[in-house]
Amino acid sequence: MTAFSRESIGLQGYGCMGLSNSYGRADDAASIRTIHRALELGVTLIDTANVYGAGHNEELVGKALAGKRDKVVLATKFGLRLPSDPEERRVNGSPAYARARLEESLRRLNVDYIDLYYLHRVDPLVPIEDSVGELAKLKQEGKIGAIGLSEASADTLRQAQGVHPIAALQSEFSLWERHVEADILPTANELGIVFIAYSPLGRGFLAGSQPTEADDRRHHHPRFQPGAVEANAARRATIEAVAARHGVSIAQVSLAWVIARATVPIPGTRHIAHLETNLAANTLALSAEDIAELEAAFPVGSTVGERYPASALATVPREPVAQAG
Repeated sequence: MTAFSRESIGLQGYGCMGLSNSYGRADDAASIRTIHRALELGVTLIDTANVYGAGHNEELVGKALAGKRDKVVLATKFGLRLPSDPEERRVNGSPAYARARLEESLRRLNVDYIDLYYLHRVDPLVPIEDSVGELAKLKQEGKIGAIGLSEASADTLRQAQGVHPIAALQSEFSLWERHVEADILPTANELGIVFIAYSPLGRGFLAGSQPTEADDRRHHHPRFQPGAVEANAARRATIEAVAARHGVSIAQVSLAWVIARATVPIPGTRHIAHLETNLAANTLALSAEDIAELEAAFPVGSTVGERYPASALATVPREPVAQAG
């Protein structure tokens, strides 16, 4: 069983959510080829969740990793409501739910253990000590290798750490979403918890992507609405200027900034060419001047539009805005 650490996962991981139609149509065969290419290029952290595609994503990842299990640090999550759940609770972090969903994930992934198992969202009705306590039991049983939390507040991190060491915290973090800088990221660093940055490219916006297909979930996100797009694109021009000086893509600059903050981004893509571009950010060294210019263009809290629609926003912590500089 692989121990979870910065050393075991490298500078970037690979996020698989988009392989289950979240951002438009995806093809399973092409997705599997992209995962295989990620492994060839040295990616070890493969990140999925039971709720992505209502189980489809885990099944797809399981197929892609057949015969390659020893090459990866496999992460998945539980806690958000599945379509098959009999009750309407959006978040469920109860011990019974954790155990039942893990068994389903193991079957879908066709593995006998998970390297990193996350509570996808903190359940306001279940003490975090109970959720983490059950995950600790699953670890003792050899079914998971490490415990992670996703979108937890600094206080919740401390409470959880008091029950069992937390290996990783996954939260949204990018140039246009820097809310964690106030308290969450410093707390993770203080406690020795690896910070995994999801949506490090601002759901593609910081790489120049816009939704074009009708079933792309970004159509429902406030930051992709008319007015917000134009305002946020004006800031993106600074990324373009830095990229032009270095002769690289804006995706590489955006990812290099996240890496420079000692966090591990997990960008996702369905396209091998984009994957290769993303991973090239590992060797891009931004100067102190570059970083200052980028951060001045994206002051904390300045992005136009909330980061989620209202229903999803209710499940993530609201952190006080950090003071710029």
